[in-house]
Amino acid sequence: MSMIVTRESERENLTHVGSRTVKRDAAALLSGKPLFTNDLVPADVLSVKILHSPHAFARIRDIDTSRAEKVPGVVAVYTYRDVPDRRFTLAGQSYPEASPYDRLILDRTVRYVGDEVAIVAAENDDAAARALKLIKIDYEVMEPVLDFTKAKNNPIVIHTEDNYHVNGAWINNDRMHNVVASGLSEHGDLDAAFAQADIVVDETYHTLADNQGMMETFRSFAELDAYGRITVTSSTQVPFHVRRMVANALDIPQSRVRVIKPRIGGGFGAKQSGCNEIFCAFVTYKTGRPSKIIYTREETFSSSNSRHEMQMHVRLGAKNDGTIVAIDLYTLSNQGAYGEHGPTTVGLSGHKSLPLYNRALASRFAFDVVYSNTMPAGAYRGYGATQGLFAVESAVNELADRLGMDPCELRLKNLVQEGERLAQYDDNVLYSCGVSACLERAMEMIGWKDKPLRRDLGDRVRALGCALSMQGSAIARIDIGSVDLRLEETGFYTLSIGATDMGTGCDTILAQFAAEALRCDTDRIVVHGVDTDVSPFDTGSYASASTYLTGMAVVKAAEKLIAELRRRAAGFMGVDAVDVLFDGDELLAFEPGVLDIDGAEADRPEFTDIDDDIDAIARSYRVAQEAPDAEPVARMTLAELANKLVAGGDGDCLTAHAAASSPTSPPPFMSGIAEVDVDKATGKVTVVDYVSVVDCGTVVNENLARVQAEGGIGQGIGMALTEDVQYSDRGRMRTRSFMSYKVPTRLDVPNIRVEFAPSYEPTGPFGAKSIGEVVINTPSPAIASAVAHATGNYVRTLPITPEKALFGE
Repeated sequence: MSMIVTRESERENLTHVGSRTVKRDAAALLSGKPLFTNDLVPADVLSVKILHSPHAFARIRDIDTSRAEKVPGVVAVYTYRDVPDRRFTLAGQSYPEASPYDRLILDRTVRYVGDEVAIVAAENDDAAARALKLIKIDYEVMEPVLDFTKAKNNPIVIHTEDNYHVNGAWINNDRMHNVVASGLSEHGDLDAAFAQADIVVDETYHTLADNQGMMETFRSFAELDAYGRITVTSSTQVPFHVRRMVANALDIPQSRVRVIKPRIGGGFGAKQSGCNEIFCAFVTYKTGRPSKIIYTREETFSSSNSRHEMQMHVRLGAKNDGTIVAIDLYTLSNQGAYGEHGPTTVGLSGHKSLPLYNRALASRFAFDVVYSNTMPAGAYRGYGATQGLFAVESAVNELADRLGMDPCELRLKNLVQEGERLAQYDDNVLYSCGVSACLERAMEMIGWKDKPLRRDLGDRVRALGCALSMQGSAIARIDIGSVDLRLEETGFYTLSIGATDMGTGCDTILAQFAAEALRCDTDRIVVHGVDTDVSPFDTGSYASASTYLTGMAVVKAAEKLIAELRRRAAGFMGVDAVDVLFDGDELLAFEPGVLDIDGAEADRPEFTDIDDDIDAIARSYRVAQEAPDAEPVARMTLAELANKLVAGGDGDCLTAHAAASSPTSPPPFMSGIAEVDVDKATGKVTVVDYVSVVDCGTVVNENLARVQAEGGIGQGIGMALTEDVQYSDRGRMRTRSFMSYKVPTRLDVPNIRVEFAPSYEPTGPFGAKSIGEVVINTPSPAIASAVAHATGNYVRTLPITPEKALFGE
């Protein structure tokens, strides 16, 4: 017989999905074997270095490169006069990008301290560094806009260029008033709902910029192939988008650009922007020689991108019994000097926070994204939801305190439930939801009901705080994941993917999906990394897309391949394909009518309207064919079939291609409870315990899921307590190294305890949802609430410094 696994009850039949499979490259990583970008650089490569602007806003009157060009070893010095006058965006987004085309490779106007002014290409690093110091520039320094709260309608306009371009009118761009984007989403009668409220929390919350802090800095190199095409090897999350960026910047067809992604030393969203690939590509394009660019840690901090600084005004109305009736959120987001990711990031601040309390009678979410003369903001794990959840969850905690209610019990009274339609989340139906189970289990883990919210321990006060979060799984109706799955000689498989493993283990996860669907060991699945010339198209590793979206593509491809295996084996055995069963190792032929297989596994309907028939359309993509009691009339091993197919004649090395997209983006959920100590004398905040429970649907690999959760919580603790991108009064970043920008060390992070509350997402592969981003969102509001319980001071601007803990803000 044949069945499609679509039910949670059938999850126990899975073999590889749900196992703690060791990360495929674990041994190589431990032994230092993986090849990162700089390990692959050609021997005769040119060194490329950038001269960065010392001014936040200025126009170049004159630039003299003559002395720099005379430095021995210098090959070329390029300025704004040498580059194409074509605007582009560095946003790693699907075309047409929801970001303005507001950049040039080099511009005569510089818009932040760190902006690119000149490019030097030399035979070695020393010559390039010497040449940078000899470039003479006469600047017309202009007054910058450094306070983003004063950017909108400011008489100083940051982008006035004639060839500025916006792809989509929906972002409501108004650059002559420094507005990158604006928007409004309303549900219900807000005034009437607030009129029913007995209490209203009305506060403003402020999250500052944070740096992603990945170990490997931005780096790439470029070379020309024998046909004059530019090949860029880059540490990037978005190889296919980088191909478009390079082509647009150089004003050449994409067909002349190839991008290769080797091992990545972390990204966390930073490498969703193409920060330096265009510069080495330009040098190679101009000189014909291979070139490389490696950003220093200072450049990575000050001339790339960071999390968006946001100011959020929240009004939260509730009844005296804790029933939330109305939520109003306005977000002002600081985009910095260039607009990449601005219109999309801000949306998550509302659309991934307000739906947690979906049963409110009315809600409103409005936003403005503004230019300023600070470093551009980009993607960072959580992508706007992190900021919005700090504001909304902090307001819910303040509501509980003002009502004298337990903050966990108040949440359980108001939380979204499975089956509801999420008005502030594109009206999606919630098919899986374990948020209440996540919170209840976290309460048990920390001993919530056995502890007071505040305990005086003499020299310090210990307190509790909680928070919830949600995220998404890929970008609905936009993201694409695709794979090629091929049967090789002797019966192993190669899986070519376009998704980018940046250390998260998606190579391992996708191999588990393939092994489950093909009923073989994961060792028989060889996973290929990304090369845009040969890999199937994938929008990239961001928006928590790889497990959910590319995983669907993997299992669809496996189904197609199984159908073709049965067809080809049937031809060799002289039977019909409907009478052939594949058990992972053999293809078995039975008498007609013995099997209940209609041969249509690969022809399942695609997503259209999942609300019409969730069982038939949003399946979990597994063909499990069980052998009947009858004896087969013929049999052939997979190895025999594979060898026959490549033995000549009309044979073929069978390949199946599949792509996946989705009209929905099912949210994972997470609870977090922090237990902190606040020193009475110094105000130092120490997190002594942190528990968290995650609903990511089916847990595909608990080892990797746990690492994701623990790492995200550690980053969230840093955002809450120590991380703070700071600028001088002239716009120069002060925090340009790990000496001044404080990420938490192992001593700052407690023994994080993580558990899972699996749900079953019927639109995902084997019931899975994402986990990559939801994990960073709870620490800030949970820790802020614990500090408030300890000191009575509500810190509404991050980070929570000792001074703020003691004296408020």
